[in-house]
Amino acid sequence: MVRGVRRGFPLWAVLLAALAGVVALHAPLLRLPYYWDEAGYYIPAAWDFFRTGSLIPTSTLSNAHPPLPSVVLAVVWKVFHFAPAVTRTAMCVVAALALTAVWRLATIATGKQAVALATVLLTGIYPVFFAQSSLAHADLFAAAGTLWALAFLLEERIGWAAVCFSLAVLSKETAVVTPLALAVWLSWQRRPRWERLRKVAALVAPVVPLIGWYAYHWRKTGFVFGNPEYVRYNATATLTPLRVMLALAHRTMHVTLHMNLFVPVVATLACLLLPPVKEDVADSNSSQLRARIRPEYQAVFYVTIAANVVFFSVLGGALLTRYLLPLYPLVILLCVNTFRRRLREWTGLVALSAAAFVAGLFVNPPYRFAPEDNLEYATVIRLHQAAVGQIVTRMPGTTVLTAWPASDELSKPELGYVSKPVPVVAIGNFSAGEIGKAREMRGSYSAALVFSTKDDPPRLLFNLGRRNEEFDTRYFDFHRDLPPGLIARLLGGQVLWGEERKGQWVAVLRFGTGPGPREASLSMDR
Repeated sequence: MVRGVRRGFPLWAVLLAALAGVVALHAPLLRLPYYWDEAGYYIPAAWDFFRTGSLIPTSTLSNAHPPLPSVVLAVVWKVFHFAPAVTRTAMCVVAALALTAVWRLATIATGKQAVALATVLLTGIYPVFFAQSSLAHADLFAAAGTLWALAFLLEERIGWAAVCFSLAVLSKETAVVTPLALAVWLSWQRRPRWERLRKVAALVAPVVPLIGWYAYHWRKTGFVFGNPEYVRYNATATLTPLRVMLALAHRTMHVTLHMNLFVPVVATLACLLLPPVKEDVADSNSSQLRARIRPEYQAVFYVTIAANVVFFSVLGGALLTRYLLPLYPLVILLCVNTFRRRLREWTGLVALSAAAFVAGLFVNPPYRFAPEDNLEYATVIRLHQAAVGQIVTRMPGTTVLTAWPASDELSKPELGYVSKPVPVVAIGNFSAGEIGKAREMRGSYSAALVFSTKDDPPRLLFNLGRRNEEFDTRYFDFHRDLPPGLIARLLGGQVLWGEERKGQWVAVLRFGTGPGPREASLSMDR
């Protein structure tokens, strides 16, 4: 047993408690149809394996992501049923496994179950982790594998660490950055040569199954890293020095400030100004300072955080926070242990952080963000459900102009929005340029489903100005969608129905008929 870890709750009890909590808190969300990258890649990939046994997706372009999430979901669907509720419950199980790893990691690092409990609770309700806990993304699988691997690494169970890192890598290829970074770090440590080589070899071992997967993918498709457009967007187009520096600033903000994470981080910085708390030693007249996390453990955490922040600043076209999912528990653990070490009544700061995280689930930040970072994603799904319902009930048989992901929502019944495919004409988004292309296709569609493809509230507290918007447009695919009323006028139609919630909007347009009184009242000229 690792020094400082006391006997306490068995891991199976922690897992069951975490699972019960995650499922209970996500119960209102479990029946929601699939959203964004779920609909665009992960569910189609798993669906293809479920139906055909093919590890290479056929109903969507292959991004060369490793197949473990598809295999797991297909097995779950085979045992139970293909339905969003089954999928989301399965993801809750993966989230509970990740939280159990957080518990183990915290007890190893601090020896205090109170710190472990606070860390697990805060991780579970942190908006980014909470939102991802029921979404069918590979990142949650990779995070669970990575967190368990880190726990085994601290326990010196290097073989199990290699296994868990390999599972993480077979879930998401980018998870390989953590074991490789730790291998480089360990290779510089002053340890016996054989011990150092053994650990470095184990940490490099996850590269082997990843190479095997890429070889298989190349043999089947002719591409090693996925379709050329995917590689361009996520790798070759990201290597501009200015773009890397801007992404690094975003990533640093993601692990220190985003979604109210600044509350425990700032509190931690304040606590560092205070001396450690002294407490009496049992069966002794002496006292000792409350312990910090051992330096070698802290080094593992900081290497992991730094490597991922830098890696995802260089690669990855979209600045999605779910890519950093294994890092948030580490940051939270460092904060919570500092609270305990420096303050006698440290649970007050835990409660303050919890309140900030709960608020972040419902209150959007004063800057642009991805809806999947909090419960805004559920708002978007429900808006799209309502819009699709309008098309199905009021305009059956129509061909619909729209953009991704609504194009998939309408044409793929397996995503949970329609019972049978609706014909679509797809454009990239609803910016002026794309609407210009839609005008040239006029006559090929008789309705349109338009929606906000980017989070772009009209009034932002933290708006860095036109220059920053130019950078976002150039490097991070930012654009402005035209409002529904203007789109309708440009395309010669009317707004049949529309709705807006918390800055997200959706509308259904009709072409070829005269406007009625309802259409006139729902022009939505924003």
